[in-house]
Amino acid sequence: MRPSDQALSSVEQIQNLILESADFEDFLNELARYSAHQVAGDGDDALCGITLLRDRKAATIGWSSDSAREVDEIQYSLSQGPCLTAAEEDREVHVPDLFEEDRWGPDYANAVASHGLRSVLSLPFNLQGDAKAALNLYSDVPYKFNEISAARARGYTREISQALRLAVRFSLHTDSATNLRATLESRTVIDIAVGIVMAQNRCSQETAVRILTDASSHSNVKLRDIAASLVNSVGGAEARTHFEEPGKIQAG
Repeated sequence: MRPSDQALSSVEQIQNLILESADFEDFLNELARYSAHQVAGDGDDALCGITLLRDRKAATIGWSSDSAREVDEIQYSLSQGPCLTAAEEDREVHVPDLFEEDRWGPDYANAVASHGLRSVLSLPFNLQGDAKAALNLYSDVPYKFNEISAARARGYTREISQALRLAVRFSLHTDSATNLRATLESRTVIDIAVGIVMAQNRCSQETAVRILTDASSHSNVKLRDIAASLVNSVGGAEARTHFEEPGKIQAG
């Protein structure tokens, strides 16, 4: 952030991000980085991901870092977690300390904590229409998101909801929808890999996700790359995924 930006409001700063970003994918990632800084405070940035729920599919459409995207994807693989709860139920979800968390079972808390994180705060966005979204904040400090930072986050999400609503609308109906399709396809590959591990090991979905996330952590390879490698090894060809594009009507 430039020194001259310090005096700008959040809305004005986001307007600058829109003007300066190359495309909507770039804007959403910059928005996630800016959000992490705004909520965590000076010199103490959190991780931030922006979750979009649409047509029963969840995807992280903006992330402050690869780690933020990875921990969001853990929730999608388990089909549960604070960001999904926040978006689906339109309510704030706070995890003070992952070491003491059991609302989504031990696998979620252990998998996210394995990334060195301790606390989570997820807040819903008011997008209107069928799409739902949540701002997901992660910190390596337990009890990081106290009432002061939570109140700051609430005010911030209210301020930027309109900007995010416009970004999501355009990202679904312009060329940048390609980026969203790629993200959704990445999620599908992970889901396929989870199914393969469940079949091979005769285990639960939660155990399969833990096996994949452990492999990702131990090998320092991204979760979606681990998943794609497994799917390719089983199928004998590059994994192909399919889903219905927004607004596309199939003939027949």
